[in-house]
Amino acid sequence: MPEGQRKYKVVVQKPEGITFDLADSQYKLEREALDEVGAEIIEVPAKTEEEFIKAARDADGVIARGRRISAKIIEGLDKAVVIGLGSVGADSVDVGAATKKGIVVTNVPDVFIEEVADHTMAMFLAAHRRLKEMDQLVRAGNWRAGRPTYLSLPRLWGQTMGLISFGNVATAVARRARPFGLHLIAYDPYISELKMTAEGVEPVTSLIELCERSDFLSMHAPSTAETHKMLTEKHFNAMKRTALFINNGRGKTVDEPALIKALKEKRIAGAALDVFYDEPVDTENPLLHMPNVIVTPHIASATARMMPETRRRLGREMATVLSGRWPRSAVNPDVLPRTKLTRWQPFSMDRGPGG
Repeated sequence: MPEGQRKYKVVVQKPEGITFDLADSQYKLEREALDEVGAEIIEVPAKTEEEFIKAARDADGVIARGRRISAKIIEGLDKAVVIGLGSVGADSVDVGAATKKGIVVTNVPDVFIEEVADHTMAMFLAAHRRLKEMDQLVRAGNWRAGRPTYLSLPRLWGQTMGLISFGNVATAVARRARPFGLHLIAYDPYISELKMTAEGVEPVTSLIELCERSDFLSMHAPSTAETHKMLTEKHFNAMKRTALFINNGRGKTVDEPALIKALKEKRIAGAALDVFYDEPVDTENPLLHMPNVIVTPHIASATARMMPETRRRLGREMATVLSGRWPRSAVNPDVLPRTKLTRWQPFSMDRGPGG
């Protein structure tokens, strides 16, 4: 887009090498909406925060990809009105700093909920039925060793699944789990009990009680300062020795050494994990070498639909804000937008970006 025709400047960290989702660096899907409002996407090959700040100082928007958008970077943004995320979680942006600066942070909270719920059920069922162990027995020629292993396996019907946090994913998991005959309980101090009971889920007001009662404990809390290492040794100690822990949410919500200790000391029976405290996970991490732990590489949300839809949605949300209107999804809905947005109004689906 020629400089004279450019209305808005949107910057993004230039990826190192080819990435699976942006191999051509053309941003065709994001631009479906951003082109309509005259926004140009500019890749910044910054090696440091200072270099990124210099390139982004006059930007109208920032795509939070490839670099954490820290408070220091946000403080250096002179014109930006929007920071766009192509994810549910917002831990790659200092949302507090953005709110203070009057910058809207958009995200994509509902595009791949069904996929994560499906993966949660797959991991939970595989862990319960000990599929990893059974697969290894068959491959080793121990065909008859499988059935004796199941003599201590409880029937799934009538067991209790505990959900930590009751947002979109947990709600979708609850709807899938109920037909299996599970009793569902959930802990979330920020969600109305009526929302839980409407889904056939029993509200629990104590996280310790949730841990004590759950046969399957599934983590769905977002990664925030409040939820950082919210599951600690005392919580794992409170769980049943037969209990399984499932985490398809965020790795940093769990005190990982405490989880490792609980598994080594057989304070809990096993775990199914799609996320880890540090990613990519170190190949020497003990969790990767335990027979009672099933792992996947943070792919719970991944399908052929996921990446194209999140990229389109990211561009659409940013274009909506740049054109002076409120997006469908904002991480910081209490932000006071910068006064340059003179046409600030709620988003309308029938008008679309630039309408």
